[in-house]
Amino acid sequence: MARPLFAQINLGALEANLARVRECAPGAEVLAVVKANAYGHGLMRVLPALEDADGLALLELDYAIALRERHYTRRILLIEGFFEERELAEIARRRLAVVVHHLEQVRMLESAGLARPLEVYVKVNSGMNRLGFPPGDVTEICGRLAATNAVAAIRLMTHLGRADEEDGIADALAIFERACVGLPYPRSIANSAGVIRFAEVGGDLVRPGIMLYGSSPFPYDTAAMLGLRPVMTLRSQLIAVQDVKPGDSVGYGATWSAHRVQRIGVVACGYADGYPRHAPSGTPVLVCGRKVQTAGRVSMDMLTVDLSEVPEAREGSPVVLWGEGLPVDDVAAAAGTVGYELLCALGQRVRVVESDVGPLDLEL
Repeated sequence: MARPLFAQINLGALEANLARVRECAPGAEVLAVVKANAYGHGLMRVLPALEDADGLALLELDYAIALRERHYTRRILLIEGFFEERELAEIARRRLAVVVHHLEQVRMLESAGLARPLEVYVKVNSGMNRLGFPPGDVTEICGRLAATNAVAAIRLMTHLGRADEEDGIADALAIFERACVGLPYPRSIANSAGVIRFAEVGGDLVRPGIMLYGSSPFPYDTAAMLGLRPVMTLRSQLIAVQDVKPGDSVGYGATWSAHRVQRIGVVACGYADGYPRHAPSGTPVLVCGRKVQTAGRVSMDMLTVDLSEVPEAREGSPVVLWGEGLPVDDVAAAAGTVGYELLCALGQRVRVVESDVGPLDLEL
């Protein structure tokens, strides 16, 4: 018998979320962001559900090569660009597009002798101060790239660091617009939050990430409010039930103690599976479809929950750690992090199944 913990990947939900992107950004090309192994969902696993995307965006060259070897023919954008000049020949051979965000990359392109010129995305620093050229340098950079034999086409892009805030896009968009004045190239601006706000953000190409996987890019608007469905559901079972007396503690460090006679359930999931170790007591979990709370510290292979509100729970009762019925964003908020981290941190030992059906239809 396999350990009763698995991640259920609903490709139908991913297709529906991609359709939602199309509704929000009509007319724009869609580059689905699949970095970090498709946010922990498995890049090759989710690829069929992204058939309606115009291309993919990631940062790992080896994954991009693997996609080409699987005969993926649409645009693939390397969103951190390239790191060494010797990568350029392979990038050209694989027909990959690249982001260029600093001068050394420009110099490498100028000196490269490539068999096939590249599609280049010039990244503008619009206030996030992470990657990108200063706005005043963009016209000159584009001129240099346009004169370079290694460049076939130029696009302009930026990244919105505060698109999830009500007043977080006006300044960035103004900076980007000033940087691009007079430049005739297509523009890529919107991340997931920008896609939702596309009427304000605009652009020719959008780059949705977290919304594809059914998590909200906003702190207050839930995924359900945005019309998104969870793609990953992390499911387990109770593997033991304990009766504890008033004053009895549970777990390492005795950080949680019973205030009355209580039933405690032990769930087959721990931090080695990707569940956040720092999640405090009170973090939500579903048992038998009803919301309960964790009790005590998360350990490597197990966590414990208070079953006071689920008297029918027993060994073998179904558990949802996040996903269907329990948004990953709720778990992340309780743990002081974001849904992105939980999805990307899914443990390698967690069994993954692809299914559009419910848990009772799956073999453990």
